[in-house]
Amino acid sequence: MASVKQQLEVATAVKVLKLLGDKTRLTMVALMLEDECCVCEFVELFQMSQPSISQHLRKLRDVGLIEEERRGQWIFFRVNKKHEAYDMVASLLNHIPDQTERLRELEKDGLRVCCD
Repeated sequence: MASVKQQLEVATAVKVLKLLGDKTRLTMVALMLEDECCVCEFVELFQMSQPSISQHLRKLRDVGLIEEERRGQWIFFRVNKKHEAYDMVASLLNHIPDQTERLRELEKDGLRVCCD
């Protein structure tokens, strides 16, 4: 029975790593590890359309890597720290540049949570 569990864990790791193999999604998760973000913030940060951003977020949400919270008409996203792959993801993110400065720049420009 242990081998079946190991295969499921490997399958989960592969699914998560494939998702994070995309530069945009990897950066999104790094940003959400720092603080929750709204779609409008990602649109500004990545200079991408709202539908493109939503598609990336949907893929991350569908595997449970991120959670969403609706506040009025806006939806905020954050990393799901209870996800079985959270430790692996957090460890992986230690190997890329810190994204905190991008959030500070957005705030400085008056665009942080611009959808309020």
